[in-house]
Order: sequence, then structure tokens, then C-alpha cells
Amino acid sequence: MEFVLGASGHVAGVINPASKNRRHYWIKGELGKGPDHWLETAEKQEGSWWNHWSEWLKRKAGKKIEAPKEYGNSTYTPIEAAPGSYVKARLD
Repeated sequence: MEFVLGASGHVAGVINPASKNRRHYWIKGELGKGPDHWLETAEKQEGSWWNHWSEWLKRKAGKKIEAPKEYGNSTYTPIEAAPGSYVKARLD
């Protein structure tokens, strides 16, 4: 288990590209003694937490395989070509 605390809100972390290095985050705090203790023992990292998360995902992802050449299978057949009529529907 790993807990990562970003220095900015979710929206700022999503909108700002990781390449800008405008933010920072904390990792490796001691778990189990409350949030203040975790932050006191955590390591501050410069940059976006997205890069840290990307590396974590790579370690957990397993073997990389090619995407299927065609959509769907015998159980799940494609409904229609992207983007799909549901994307274009308006709710008034």
C-alpha cells in the first residue's frame, strides 16, 4: 500500500501538465499514527505526482500486450462507430 499526498487540489493536478513541474507532493510517510504524523515523516517531492503514479502503474501493470485489431468479441459486439450517438445526444 502506498499513500501519496498532492500539494494541490485534484483539478489543478489534472489541468496542469506534469512537464511544467509547478507542484509538489509527499510520499513515504509513516502510516498508522494519524495524518499529522504521516506528513511530518513524509518526503517532499518536487514536480507532479502524475509522474510518480505513472511509474507505480508500470510496476503493477504486468506484461504489455498489443491492443486488439478489431473492437468487441462474441460476447460484446460493437454498437456503433465512435464517438457514438450517445455522445451527441442533448439533454434539455
